[in-house]
Amino acid sequence: MWLNLHKNHRLFLGLAAGVFLLLSTLIAVMPAFSVQNNNAPLPDASPTNAEIQNGLDVFVSENCMACHTQQVRNIDMDKTWGGRPGIPADYARNARLDNLRATPSVLGTERTGPDLTELGERQPSEDWHYLHLFNPRSVVKESIMPAYPWLFTTQSTVGSYDKELNVPAEFRQGITGHIVPTERARQLVAYLLSLKQVDLPDGQSPAFLEYKKPKPAAGSGTASGEAVLDGAALYAQHCQACHQAGGEGLKGAFPPLKGSPIVNDANAEMLVRIVLQGYDARAEYAVMPPFAQKLSDAEIAAIATHERSAWSNRAEKVTPELVRQIRAAIETETTQ
Repeated sequence: MWLNLHKNHRLFLGLAAGVFLLLSTLIAVMPAFSVQNNNAPLPDASPTNAEIQNGLDVFVSENCMACHTQQVRNIDMDKTWGGRPGIPADYARNARLDNLRATPSVLGTERTGPDLTELGERQPSEDWHYLHLFNPRSVVKESIMPAYPWLFTTQSTVGSYDKELNVPAEFRQGITGHIVPTERARQLVAYLLSLKQVDLPDGQSPAFLEYKKPKPAAGSGTASGEAVLDGAALYAQHCQACHQAGGEGLKGAFPPLKGSPIVNDANAEMLVRIVLQGYDARAEYAVMPPFAQKLSDAEIAAIATHERSAWSNRAEKVTPELVRQIRAAIETETTQ
């Protein structure tokens, strides 16, 4: 009688609970412990700190994972988001926030917004991130991301340790005081800037799954056989977020390239130096980070040529050889 599951409901419920606990342990708990204990951060991974960890807390509390992922899949279309597919060691520091909260699922579930795996490399401007959080449309006109004005405060005066946000007039929403990021905003931006892929120790990485690409059209290369890079596409990937698609920039935040004397100068050395070394000579604009370690000579030449020929700009093209010479000159200057 006691083995009759149809009659002995206690036995039935106890057996069902036991099977559930056994399967949960085998399928979820044990693999989770194995992954947590058998993976460590990559050797070149930057150490985290309290500000970055607090920024992760803000990231989770604002539910950024609902629209953004942090996973580079091994398919060709994900090359936009990182230099290699993700591996378990990339998430080795992702642990429980505290005893009452589970490990945050930063991998995300959908890409309503872009993937953030390489955000710190792709968009290293602190000022851009503050503007983007205050009102995403101020830097990306087509953005559907909600604004986060509660991460900022309005002050009548700016202290020596405060960072004032230069918001374009049309996005100030009638605010007349100084707009300053709160501590939570600073922590969140610190976390976003820390999101960078780390190179593997042996220089190798899992391969992307390639698909058969169409052959380039005849005449699409240079006389030396080099492929012609798409300067417009490279500009859109690396520069457009700040300087905008039409090159008009953002008043009080990022300078315009359309009609710029530096861009249109017959001598392109200053333009190339700015791209290589970054720029922080004008207080009314945000700091531009250097791209010497991120872009090749050919890529910089393609971007500069696009900027010098778009938006009614009319200047001579920039060659990779010129960029190579200026890069070498800068390296010589810094070693003297």
